[in-house]
Amino acid sequence: MAEQEKGRDGLIAEIEKKITEAFEVFDRESNKTVDGREIGCIIRSLGCFPNEAEVQELLAKIEEPDGFVHLENFLRVMTEVLLDRRFQPIPEDVILHAFEALDENKCGYITKEDLVKHLTEEGERFTQEEMEDMLVVALDPETNTLHYRDYRTKLVVDETKIFPFNV
Repeated sequence: MAEQEKGRDGLIAEIEKKITEAFEVFDRESNKTVDGREIGCIIRSLGCFPNEAEVQELLAKIEEPDGFVHLENFLRVMTEVLLDRRFQPIPEDVILHAFEALDENKCGYITKEDLVKHLTEEGERFTQEEMEDMLVVALDPETNTLHYRDYRTKLVVDETKIFPFNV
């Protein structure tokens, strides 16, 4: 029993170290605080993939009235998130199915126009900047289309690399 507790304490210490390191990248003034708008990036850098509503839900628990988040509060919440293995990556088959649903002609690709329309007008909408960033990476420069069977491999995450802790 004591051995198991010692292992858990070591795991928690390792997780807290990773969280602190990720937080410090965004702590520009080295005062153990970050702008609340940076929290989504920090969470994703830790291998979690929450949607924007889930980020806002976490932020509501830890953001101060001045819009900043203190390391102590972030550490408490994110340790729990990582131990619970919340916000796991989307499986490859689900990604493929989503692209296939957008491919109305079932031709294996989506045009730039259709992609922009779907991602900026429906569901959790992309900002103009997010859309531009994605298009640069996703589109075939010769055809200006997204060949989603190839592109999906760029979206699949190897969980052993992002979450090396044995929970």
